[in-house]
Amino acid sequence: MPILSGKARLAGVVGWPVAHSRSPRLHGFWLERYAIDGAYVPLAVAPADFARAIGGLVGCGFAGLNVTLPHKEAAFALCDEVAPSARRAGAVNTLIFRDRRVYGSNTDGAGFLAHLRAEGVDPAAGPALLIGAGGAARAIASALLEAGCAVSLTARREEAAARLAAALPGLAILPWAARAAALADQALVVNTTQAGMSGNPPLALDLAHARASLVVADIVYVPLETPLLRAARAAGLRVVGGLGMLLHQAAPGFAAWFGVEPEVDAALYRFVADDLLRPDPAASACA
Repeated sequence: MPILSGKARLAGVVGWPVAHSRSPRLHGFWLERYAIDGAYVPLAVAPADFARAIGGLVGCGFAGLNVTLPHKEAAFALCDEVAPSARRAGAVNTLIFRDRRVYGSNTDGAGFLAHLRAEGVDPAAGPALLIGAGGAARAIASALLEAGCAVSLTARREEAAARLAAALPGLAILPWAARAAALADQALVVNTTQAGMSGNPPLALDLAHARASLVVADIVYVPLETPLLRAARAAGLRVVGGLGMLLHQAAPGFAAWFGVEPEVDAALYRFVADDLLRPDPAASACA
């Protein structure tokens, strides 16, 4: 491990709680791989302290941060400048500090698309159906739409789905009861909810109507294979797990903070996956 000097570059992940985050492990892997004089640390910050904490970190010379729940919208609000990706997503997950100014972006959608491409799936092939109407759904939907994919969304909370459609022109809404039948017309279906995460019930989605070429993706990565992915694999469908999205969404921030474009490869995947296979009741699918 590189020895930190007085010139070390500093970054981290801020959340409440943050102990579950795998981001320190994956960024630590890259720091060691590239022998960088720097550190990436977890920062547990309560919502009431968020703005003050960010100001302090800017003053301490941090290069930037990843932002996880529940701070993504608060991070958007305090930025001096936000990238189009963050504006479309309505939230920030990556902060860059430069000249005492705060720049925000959202790498979730781009990370999801990068993972699809790494798995040999063309994001523009479409059509795609997203399950859920939260922040992850908004980021992924906006990225897929920008890639030229026809995107539909279905969610238990019809009001949330309607708000999301109003924010993203071109996004179609399907009734929750129609989700299973709609799989006959889809090239991709994505679970953007926490259903199937360790400690949560599985996603209720009948795959009987799915066409043989359907790709089933899940952004949950704890466990590595969710009940949805297990059922899809048993049905002979192609699956894309959630861990790759976490790894790919982390790369742009690392490059901005530490000046090296990191590689997402099998060695990194195994390094983070090995940690996920250890029993950890506090684990979650947050960055």
